[in-house]
Amino acid sequence: MDQVSVLIVGGGVVGCAVACEASAQTSDVFLVELQPKLGMGASTRNSGVIHSGIYYTPGSLKARHCLAGNRLTYEFCAAHKVPHRRTGKLLVATNPHEEAELDALVERGRTNGVEGLCIIGRDEIRRKEPHIAGRAAIEVPSTGIVSSEELVKTYARVASERGASLLTHTRVEAMEPERDLVRVRLRTEQNEEIVKARCVVNAAGLFADEVAALMGNHSWRVYPVRGEYCEAVRAKADLVNGLVYPLPLPEGLSLGVHLTKTLWGTLLVGPTARYIDDKNDYEKDREPVEVFARGAKVLLPEIEAADLVPAYSGIRARLVPPGGTGRADFVITRDAKHSRVIHLVGIESPGLTSAPSIARQVSEMIRESLR
Repeated sequence: MDQVSVLIVGGGVVGCAVACEASAQTSDVFLVELQPKLGMGASTRNSGVIHSGIYYTPGSLKARHCLAGNRLTYEFCAAHKVPHRRTGKLLVATNPHEEAELDALVERGRTNGVEGLCIIGRDEIRRKEPHIAGRAAIEVPSTGIVSSEELVKTYARVASERGASLLTHTRVEAMEPERDLVRVRLRTEQNEEIVKARCVVNAAGLFADEVAALMGNHSWRVYPVRGEYCEAVRAKADLVNGLVYPLPLPEGLSLGVHLTKTLWGTLLVGPTARYIDDKNDYEKDREPVEVFARGAKVLLPEIEAADLVPAYSGIRARLVPPGGTGRADFVITRDAKHSRVIHLVGIESPGLTSAPSIARQVSEMIRESLR
């Protein structure tokens, strides 16, 4: 039976970022991941956007961590040669009602600390994005794109270099508190192991509610929402220069079908957003390309269904049930009964951007547990 200081459950971008940060201060950090590779879930099945923080409720964890994470992600990528680019983004209003909403969205972004926001008109939109239709737009200069897969790998590599152990093909089957430790039963490909940890971080993403339930904590339920993407054919990829978004959907389910020019010069269209029953269902009943074309055509009139081919899909960990509205905040908290367990629940977008900032908060919580 092994004893460790920190056991992180979940090897997505947040878990790997926590391992990277925590291993700078603690020698025996262990991370376990059920899948055969790190970051196989939502962490690498997204738009790869470094968000600014404009959307989120002032004072929320999403607003705080997205703003700080934006800066930290750029710094980390530059320091460790992770492919990325600061592209800026246009948040486009296509009708008078949406145009009237731009001032309030700019004010929210400025309240959150997002710098450089400005509203531009039709002519300036056309100068930046000649094929985009819009009455006005918010220019968001701090937004960018990153290779999410390389970002996860690099957090993991730096954590390993600092002494952390990262194990895949490993399932957490039980957790039980024992005085100043948490007894965790793990199932690997070969056998069963028992680890006693001084601190456990639940960063299990879609399955964070199920990991919390192993401690008898049923405070949360994660509702899986699948987002699907299409890719434009090469002949249409150059119709967009950077990132072009509609205004966010009022019910809060997603940021809407947007246009993302990737680091590789391809053009992504998506994602859609739909509640599903199975947290592992990435492919069943995929949306037809006509759905993507309708959403994209509002912004990019030249796109047609024939110009799109299905790409990949991702599943986000949403805390708002089907039929509910609004955007739930991140949950970053100690277990109500067992303070040595830290739960990270509902870490959906902007989780990729927020990861290094979340990692700093969690690392401080870890330090408090280990004192």
